[in-house]
Amino acid sequence: MAKLKNIYACQSCGAQHPKWSGQCSGCGTWNTLVEETLQPTTHPRYQGYAIGEPEITNMADVTLQEETRFTSGVKELDRVLGGGLILGSAVLIGGDPGIGKSTLLLQAVCHLSQTMPVLYVTGEESLQQVTLRARRLGLPEKNLLLLADTQVERILKLAQEEKPRVLVVDSIQTVHTSLMQSAPGSVGQVRESAAQLVKYAKQTETTLFLVGHVTKEGTLAGPRVLEHMVDTVLYFEGEQDSRYRVIRAVKNRFGAVNELGIFAMTDKGLREVSNPSAIFLSRYEKPVSGSVIMATQEGSRPLLVEVQALVDQSHMANPRRVCVGLESPRLAMLLAVLHRHAGITTYDQDVFVNAVGGVRITETGADLALLLAVLSSMRNHPLPADVLVFGEVGLAGEIRPVQAGQERLREAAKHGFKKAIVPSGNAPKGKIGELEICAVQTLQEAVEHFKNLAGRVAAYPA
Repeated sequence: MAKLKNIYACQSCGAQHPKWSGQCSGCGTWNTLVEETLQPTTHPRYQGYAIGEPEITNMADVTLQEETRFTSGVKELDRVLGGGLILGSAVLIGGDPGIGKSTLLLQAVCHLSQTMPVLYVTGEESLQQVTLRARRLGLPEKNLLLLADTQVERILKLAQEEKPRVLVVDSIQTVHTSLMQSAPGSVGQVRESAAQLVKYAKQTETTLFLVGHVTKEGTLAGPRVLEHMVDTVLYFEGEQDSRYRVIRAVKNRFGAVNELGIFAMTDKGLREVSNPSAIFLSRYEKPVSGSVIMATQEGSRPLLVEVQALVDQSHMANPRRVCVGLESPRLAMLLAVLHRHAGITTYDQDVFVNAVGGVRITETGADLALLLAVLSSMRNHPLPADVLVFGEVGLAGEIRPVQAGQERLREAAKHGFKKAIVPSGNAPKGKIGELEICAVQTLQEAVEHFKNLAGRVAAYPA
């Protein structure tokens, strides 16, 4: 029998070390090395992985099978997954504690259990807690199979007997395999447990859902290889004090990434939002300074989002640049462009920007809206409430076009907007609703349009 070997694995990045040290040489974190037993390759766990003899095949000779999708019963979840669930796929869902991961999956599997066998494995809650939540949410209880266990071998043995079409494990950090001696939640346990569950899903064509914890930085806890094992990685986002939740796909082998699903948390569980643009727009009695409406494209869905800015006199040596829902480094770069190409300085001003509703905007189409919101707050001149802005700002002061410009304009016209400041490359050839298009090529042109729309041309310096 091969001799077992002890190693020290980093709980942050998974790097292995022959001896303990205070700092991980792989990621630089402190006090994250934990002793684990390294299994030899002759262990039964690693035998029998190859099924049949491998052979080389010409791509032209590969037989393709049409992907058969089936609905989860939650339209927003189907949208993020690319149109529905696929047999044999592995889906990892992560999010902050209490964000609604278990609630969403329970709603989906209760619907699926009416038409196919479903097994829900809970490692964090008792069977009574899961049943009480289902009754509180008014979900159908019949036919849903529950299991409270944390050992992977027992879970897979019972799954082979019941043969479910959908298997949910809540959560991957609570389960463990008897082949390793480390505690549940460690890097080795998470990696090996996920490997066995994903292997079972692929071999039996079972749709697998894994719930994952997140770290304080917001990333999925455990080794990075966990995200490589699965087919789809979903993140549940939202503020704890907000009733709205956003589920985002960051990896999807069967569909588009950056697709969004939007829910509202109620006493009856998560409810789908039919008009997501409305939840990100604030309706004021009269226009306010520092507020600009932009159109962002998330996957196949255009969303109207309010970008707010607050510019105030700074009493510090280094003025603050604070972003919520937007990228801080890009804000600093855009303020430099505003100074260089529009002559507007903010070196002695604190600048705070926020994307309303808890949404996170990562695309560059928010550049122009962000700068005009900063300008509106600086001069205390609001834009009319029926004006839409989007466009990417380059370092040379040019306004670059963004993707899906026509879809953004149609979404704005549907919500009653009258004017739009957009890049000239996104200017439509025909008329879209009642929108009046202000096509701009440079930042200076955009600032001039802003002055005209704000109605305070004389108050601005030349």
